[in-house]
Amino acid sequence: MRICNPNMIETITRVSSFKTDVIFMQNRTMTWTLKTFKELTIDELHDIIQLRINVFVVEQNCPYPELDGKDRLAYHFFGQNNEGKIVAYTRIFAPGDYYEQPAVGRVVVDSKHRGDGTGYALMLGTIEKMKVLFGDSEIKIGAQKYLVQFYEKLGFTNTEEEYIEDGIPHVYMMRRPGLL
Repeated sequence: MRICNPNMIETITRVSSFKTDVIFMQNRTMTWTLKTFKELTIDELHDIIQLRINVFVVEQNCPYPELDGKDRLAYHFFGQNNEGKIVAYTRIFAPGDYYEQPAVGRVVVDSKHRGDGTGYALMLGTIEKMKVLFGDSEIKIGAQKYLVQFYEKLGFTNTEEEYIEDGIPHVYMMRRPGLL
């Protein structure tokens, strides 16, 4: 597979199996991995929770219960840099585990990797894994409102159904089947 976003990244090339992808981006390598909760190592779980807390609680100054009990239900898709540090992550839910449709949550990219294409690679990989896991079906996300344009570039449509979660404006977005 080749993915190209001329504004953010050069062509991405990938060496892949279903569970692990190695992606070469702008002279750096990112390893992308999909695991169930039980497949995560203690170090991976620690690093994922640390990344989520660093961004969602500390950086966004939003104290909330990060461990919500839903991690056990989810697939965990994450990207590691050349040093093995987890720098990007999403939580993937099967239909009925979070919403009626397959869903994505806890989309997070380390601040040092924002604006370099890592977020796009993360979401494109997430969407691809979801297609394999659940078929080419609608995907739902509860997005922070300031990220609507980012998700629209990935084929998500704003439902205009806004809500406040932990003091932060969010909106539900849907991605219809059949998009590349």
